[in-house]
Amino acid sequence: MHVKIKNMKIKFWYIVALLVLITGCKFGKLRRSTDLKEKYDGAMAYYEKKDYYRCAMLLEEIRTLITGTKEYELAEFRYAYCHYYQRQLSYASYYFEKFYNTFRGSKFAQEARYMHVRSLYEDSPRYNLDQKNTLDAIQASQSFLNAYPTSVYFEECSKILKELRFKLEKKSYENAKLYLKINNFKASVVGFTNFQKNFPDSEYNEEVAFLRIEGQYLYAKQSIETRKKERYEEVIKYFDYLNTNFPKSKYVRSAQGMYDRSLKIINDLKKIEKLSQK
Repeated sequence: MHVKIKNMKIKFWYIVALLVLITGCKFGKLRRSTDLKEKYDGAMAYYEKKDYYRCAMLLEEIRTLITGTKEYELAEFRYAYCHYYQRQLSYASYYFEKFYNTFRGSKFAQEARYMHVRSLYEDSPRYNLDQKNTLDAIQASQSFLNAYPTSVYFEECSKILKELRFKLEKKSYENAKLYLKINNFKASVVGFTNFQKNFPDSEYNEEVAFLRIEGQYLYAKQSIETRKKERYEEVIKYFDYLNTNFPKSKYVRSAQGMYDRSLKIINDLKKIEKLSQK
């Protein structure tokens, strides 16, 4: 029984090796061929077998040579997909966009434009890295939604746009918090203020309103005497914002302490000013 199983395994790997050899020989023959139709048909066959690497190589060799033919449109569309399926996303986004701009009347045009968005989206990095790709993806997503409000891809594209915007929101939020953590209080206040302007509907805004008070309070505390009063006055203003917009906030009690201390310091500074004017 053991010998039989061993022989079956040998036979299996022999067949696998033979198939690899045959496939490799066939691919090599196609690459050497000067028959464009043979190469095109071979590329399409590889695509159907999900062998996107060989398909892309053959299409790369004939793309410019079949320009203007009836085969050119499908070749370009599948060439873009070959890059996508191989996770070469920057190339995929480029070729899907190129396809759309070249074949706007194609039945594949809308799908290509959506896949341009999807490739950019999947190539978008983590929120803490450079977000140029994310910004490009947001612009492409919004453009698609404006162009195709009834598209079958509309819901998915809307979801993509929401996720991309949240990534920018998360980056802005974390950056402002980082400034606070490293004691760059002025930059943190600017960051939290910009966050409120750029993301008015964010779920982080209650916390951001409190952190802005904290950043401003610490910024005022380390300021030179001649600038303390105006900077503590900003604490008062930011506390009023928190108290007005989030009156039941869990942060109000902590913020109240900074507010009270700021008021006391402002009053003390005013008394000093009056005495110095006498």
